Amino acid sequence: MLRLRSLLFVPGDRPDRMQKALAAGADALILDLEDAVSMDRKADARRHVGEFLQHAPRPVPIMVRINALPTGLAALDLAALGAARPDALVLPKAEGTASILELDRLLDAAALTGLGILPIATETPLAVFRLGEYAASAARLVGLTWGAEDLPAAIGATQARRPEGGFTPPFEMVRSLTLFAAHAAAVPALETVFPSFRDTAGLTEYAGRAARDGFTGMLAIHPSQVPIINAAFTPPPAAIEHARRVVAAFAAQPGAGVVNLDGVMVDAPHLTQAQRLLVRVTGE
Repeated sequence: MLRLRSLLFVPGDRPDRMQKALAAGADALILDLEDAVSMDRKADARRHVGEFLQHAPRPVPIMVRINALPTGLAALDLAALGAARPDALVLPKAEGTASILELDRLLDAAALTGLGILPIATETPLAVFRLGEYAASAARLVGLTWGAEDLPAAIGATQARRPEGGFTPPFEMVRSLTLFAAHAAAVPALETVFPSFRDTAGLTEYAGRAARDGFTGMLAIHPSQVPIINAAFTPPPAAIEHARRVVAAFAAQPGAGVVNLDGVMVDAPHLTQAQRLLVRVTGE
């Protein structure tokens, strides 16, 4: 499974930014053919993305966000990629299993069978009710993320975010459901973007909250956000060492349900948490 702490969006019609983005330190790039590109620039963006995928080095995975399936533009996006195979596709306005199956059909037609998929899973009202379906498609997914821009517009909400940076109750619920859906599918749970890219203090708090709640990575809209996001989703050495000691303590007492570690009783949930941290960070 890919290690995805930070995924940096790059507009598909800005080839000058693509090369620079490779040096930003992100764990993956997302070349965007959807919201970041106006309709009259779509063809140029497809050409630039295809050329970049063919010729640029790939020190990190490169994904492509295609246009939403109902627009009819996704097939054009995939056809333009040709042999320039990205590492995965980001699927906006995904609505559960039906969207995965439809995208797979388009991938077969474009001779791009088997690409991993990162659904943006909450951008329509119907999508919220289909979050539980992604566990059945887990083998096709590289993660699961959500969005807080399209859904408010779809339901007539005036805003999704509170002035202090949190989310209003309906969208806090959607965020939580996405988190649980990702873990139910055993794929990375990725927090949505923080739009105020100059607000480093706000981003630090936002990313830290996401890591605390169980997200394992986050989407970025500006290179300056990447170091802060990476730091938030990188456990400190002390946490990694503690996780190793928890695992070792249980290994030394096979069959034990509870063990004593430095005078503190730890049990099966602590072991699971330690194992998950080590797999995510070190591959152990």
